[in-house]
Formats: sequence, C-alpha cells, structure tokens
Amino acid sequence: MATAPASSEPVTIGIAAINDFHGNLEPPKQAAMLPDGQGRTASVPAGGAAYLATAVRQVRAQYPNHLTIAAGDLMGSSPLASALFLDEPAVEVMNRIGLDFNAVGNHEFDYGVPELLRKQSGGCAQHTERRPCQVEPFRGAQFRFLAANTVNRADGRTLFPGTALRSFGSGPGKVTVGLIGLTLKGTSDLVNSKVNAAVAFNDEAETANALVGTLKAQGADAVILVIHEGGRTSGDPDPNGCNALSGGIRPILDRLDRRVDLVISGHTHWAYVCEVAQPGRDQPLLLTSAGLWGEYVTDIAIQIDPVTHRMVGRRAKNVIVQSEAYNSPLRAIPNSAVVPQFSPDPDIAGYVARYVAASQAYVKRPVGWLAEPLEKAEGDAWGTGGRLGNLIADAQLEASRGAGARIACTNPFGIRRSLLPGPDHVVTYGDLYLVQPFGSELITLTLTGAELKEALEQQLDKDAPEQLLACSAGFIQTIDRSRPIGDRVVGATLDGAPIDPAQSYRITVNAYLANGGDSFAAFVKGRERTIGITDIAALEAYLKPAQPIRSASREVRVKDLRPELKTNNLKAPPGITY
Repeated sequence: MATAPASSEPVTIGIAAINDFHGNLEPPKQAAMLPDGQGRTASVPAGGAAYLATAVRQVRAQYPNHLTIAAGDLMGSSPLASALFLDEPAVEVMNRIGLDFNAVGNHEFDYGVPELLRKQSGGCAQHTERRPCQVEPFRGAQFRFLAANTVNRADGRTLFPGTALRSFGSGPGKVTVGLIGLTLKGTSDLVNSKVNAAVAFNDEAETANALVGTLKAQGADAVILVIHEGGRTSGDPDPNGCNALSGGIRPILDRLDRRVDLVISGHTHWAYVCEVAQPGRDQPLLLTSAGLWGEYVTDIAIQIDPVTHRMVGRRAKNVIVQSEAYNSPLRAIPNSAVVPQFSPDPDIAGYVARYVAASQAYVKRPVGWLAEPLEKAEGDAWGTGGRLGNLIADAQLEASRGAGARIACTNPFGIRRSLLPGPDHVVTYGDLYLVQPFGSELITLTLTGAELKEALEQQLDKDAPEQLLACSAGFIQTIDRSRPIGDRVVGATLDGAPIDPAQSYRITVNAYLANGGDSFAAFVKGRERTIGITDIAALEAYLKPAQPIRSASREVRVKDLRPELKTNNLKAPPGITY
C-alpha cells in the first residue's frame, strides 16, 4: 500500500518567553533601556501584568503553532499586592495569560516546598504563617512546573516532572518539541534550611545531558532547555545584543549536549539574545533572556523539518512591553516612539485591581520620614550600595548595637528598588517593601579581623559578579583591582583604626549573607550568632523619628584606587540576581 509523501515544508513554532516576573502585577515604574537608533539610549516605561498579557498575545498571534514558556521566578520577592496573598495572584495572572510551562526558579521556594506544591495543585491548605485564599479560592497553576534537577531527598524522585513533549501538526507534517526545565544548582545557597532538608539541586549540565537522549527517543525533533540561570552582557544597553557574555550560564553551555537546540534562561534579570559558539556544533547555540518584571517578552521562532526531524532555522528578539508613562520624585519617564506601546488587557487589569485594592492598608501605612529620594545604584555604580546602601547599613547597625555590633554590612544586590518618599517626606511600608522585600533576619556574628578581610576579598573574586558591600558609618575599606585576587582589599579601618587581623569584631549582616549568599562564604565562619529583627523592621525603626528627619550619609565608604579596572563596567540597569 502506497504512503503519502512527506511534506518538505518546515514547520514554524513560535515561543513567547518570559522570566523573573516576581509577582509584578502593576507596572513596576522602571524603564527598559535600548539603543534609540541615533547613538543614544532610550528609556521606555515597561512592565505590568495587563500590558504583558497583550504583548504575549500579539507575539503568539504571529504563529499558528506556539508555546508560552517561563524560565522561573514567577513569584517571590514580589510587591505587596502579590506577596500579601502568597503570590496566588501571580500564578492566576499566568493562568490567564496562557502560560504553558515554567522552569522553577530559586524564588519559587521562598514559601517552602509544601507551599510550592500547593501552587501547582491549588487549594487552600495553610503551610505558612500567612493565610491562603484570602481574596478567592485558589485553583493552582494551570501550567506545568518543570524541575529536572530538583530531587526529593526522601525518595530520589524529582519534585516536579523534568521534561515535557509538545507536538504540532499531524501525519507526515507532525513535529515534536521536547522541553527540559532546570533551576540553578546554586539554589541550595539561596533557600532556607527546611527547603534544603527536603530537596537537593543537582548539576545543571549533567541533568540536562542525561535527558536529551530520552527526549529524542520519545520523538523530540528539537530540544529546548529552559533554565533559571543566566548571564550578563557589557557596554551600552541592548536587549537584543550579547556583548561579552559572562555569568553562571557560560560554563553550563560549554558542557551542554550539542543536541540541545535552544536555551531560554533567566535569574540574572538581564535581557539578551546571544549566538554562542560551541565546538562540534554546525551553528551557534541560541540563548535568550527576557530581563525581569514583565518588561520584556522574547519572541522566538524555530523551524523544524518534518522529514529530517531537525531544527533548520531559528530567530529571536526581545520585545519591550511598553506600558504607561510614570513620574517619580526623581524624574518623569514619558512614553517613547522608539518601540510600540501596548494596551492593557482589560481582564487582567480588572483582576489586578482587586488585589491592589486588597493590599492598600498595608501599602499606604506611614512608617517614617526621609529627607530626600534615594536611588538604587545602577549603571556604572552597579554592584555598590550608594547612599541608599549607607542608609540601610546604618539602620542595621543601630538595630543591632544591643547585640554588640560595631559594623553592619548589606549586599547591594539585595537592594531591589529606589526609596522614594512622598512630597511631604513621608515613607510608607510599601515604599520600604519595594526596597527590601525579603524580610531577612539580621544576624550579629563574631569574626576575626582576618576573617573579615577574607569576606571583603570575596567582593572582588571570580566566584560571582563584583559586589562591594555597603557598610555602616565609620567602616572604610580601600580596594585596588590591579592586585591579585585575594589581595585586593589593601586597607580597612573602623573609626580611623586599622582592622586588627587577630582581634574579634561583632558584625551584623542579613541572614542571606550570614549563610554565604552571593558567594560571601567567609560569613559562614561567624560565631556567637545573635538573631535580631528583620531588615525591613530595622529600616522602619530608623526612619520613624520625625525630628530630625533622616538623611542618608554622603560618606564614601569604599575608596577605589583603580576604578578604571572595574569588571562590572555595565551601563544597563542590571536588576538584582537573588
């Protein structure tokens, strides 16, 4: 019996990809940056769930065959309109947008493993101090979580499925896409002890490579890796560029099975479209990331030959989700003609409005006063705390003096937003929460001067992006990047006296740093630990006195002898990794 000839036309599959939404239901009042075509940089107001929904719908409308994929951190470290309700609205927004798959990120574990399982299955079982289903019953994610390298310690099974298959077309023209979902192995350093006791996070490349053959045997014509790990680029901001790619994704790509056709990444909050050369591969590997907070959606198209069962073409671009113009006490960001503006999806806008209204009592509560707006350090100052870092460190020292603290330091990557008081200098709880949404306890611990020096050297090593700790008044360090790694902190003084390597010092850091977060492993050596109030409570207490109104110190607490050698010469707003 004769068979019908196979179609020779490649099948195009469109993919709308996002990452690091972090429960930003409302426009985050942050500008996306891109070249304006005239040698300058344009600032474009971007983000917000209702605008993102429209952008995703328009991307998908180009393709009869399509997928919508997220590379993790849909929730966690979220604004109060989502966080107060255990990020249930963030999940429901993604249901309404039509998300198909999400590779879990580190922040999906913020509420613990049982609560993450509830996010998938739905229901109102209470696993945290906060009550679920406060506004409506929760039906759970109608999309599938993927977590190939997240393994239950009890039975060795993956917490969620690691892979998925999706077919398009029928008969001789049918093609199948295989998906692998991963979080970063370093999630173990970013979650609490209860999570680490329940699950392990295995090596990314080893896990992916072990699954490629299985997907191929199951009929996958193309294999897509969706991973909550990423990179950064350098130079002028370009969401579709890939200048000097670096970061945790690079060594993973170097070890990745050459049968992986596309990598959709996240975690670093950077937007890029990269062609990454790999030995043994006919053409470079396509790597994408869509920034953060719904400010971008990546429009990806792949072509699969149904005869040879191979991917024969691909392209990608990051689409800026231009939303509404906004004003802050610092500047006005109008809409831009450089890229299209999207209209808000009315269904999503109405849904978000319910949760915004339900959160107002918390968001608008006055907590203190601040003399002037303080910007989160970005651009060439990325990796430093600036005056806002000074304010936070001084507040944390004040809150922990009773535990004997003489120094307090915070990680600039943990400063999420600028602190913008109202015209009357009033600061609300919502303002503070945007800056420090983690609720991290302050830990006062003892280190010798030599151990403190070791921690300071980790600011400038190769294990993580350069990050200069923001420390409290009176503590001054001097750095010289021309010296070898491990010997770049050439001086450190406290109240004018040099730090004595043999002397013990009481130092306050947040719990994240105390447990080695951001690759500051030396803080793990801290002894005689005293647990204090949370970081946000410390800042609230510091700003509470009405007279005199607090003003952030202009003291330069890091003396940089060789700023021209800075490794993070990055002009695009980076966002925060953790």
